[in-house]
Amino acid sequence: MTRPPTDPTDAFAELGRIKLGEVGLDDVLQRVAELTKRVLPTPVEASVTLVRGGTAHTAAFTDDLARDMDERQYAQGRGPCLDASTSGDVLSVPDLDTEERWPDWAERGRKAGLASSVSIGLPIQDAVVGALNVYARIPHAFDDDTVEVLQTFAAYAAVALANAQLYDSTATLARQMQEAMANRAVIEQAKGIIMGERRCTPAQAFAILAKVSQDSNRKVRDVAQALVDRAARASGDDRAG
Repeated sequence: MTRPPTDPTDAFAELGRIKLGEVGLDDVLQRVAELTKRVLPTPVEASVTLVRGGTAHTAAFTDDLARDMDERQYAQGRGPCLDASTSGDVLSVPDLDTEERWPDWAERGRKAGLASSVSIGLPIQDAVVGALNVYARIPHAFDDDTVEVLQTFAAYAAVALANAQLYDSTATLARQMQEAMANRAVIEQAKGIIMGERRCTPAQAFAILAKVSQDSNRKVRDVAQALVDRAARASGDDRAG
């Protein structure tokens, strides 16, 4: 028995409840594909194409067939999902039997039992673009009303994807800042040790660290950590004695 389609409003609400701090980007993309499949009354398969640095890949899909149709386009360097990703437009293929823009891809789809498709560009951010792709086994499966629903859904999906990208970037920045602060702390400790041993200024202490770094072909942070570790061992030996 075929399950009735999910009301688009409910699907949008479900997408809005995704907690990006608790769900990885891959999970967000998979949720987008699955919800897309659920909102349509016609049986379809869906996928999400992402293009970063000129390289495209299928980040989520509801069936191997959808992924294979995407990857055929990547191999050829052209097709509706790639063109939609680049342009941000809606590219509809009403009937693969009469499709002339991408004949090789259309033939592959017909052999796989597909008859129509639609790809909707998802402008995520400058460095990343993508498309929401939907494939059906009957021709003319996507009328104007259906495309309008998918466009509205794609807008929600694009926001979720952009937020996920932003969260990922923010988390990466936070890790980098944390590492930088840890590095700074170690270097300051090492400078303090050198200043105490050589009775020099902070600038002179850093110059000594930099010279050792250059001479030994190691990072300043690694040189500083070695010095701090050595001082800690010496202090421990003193206490033990």
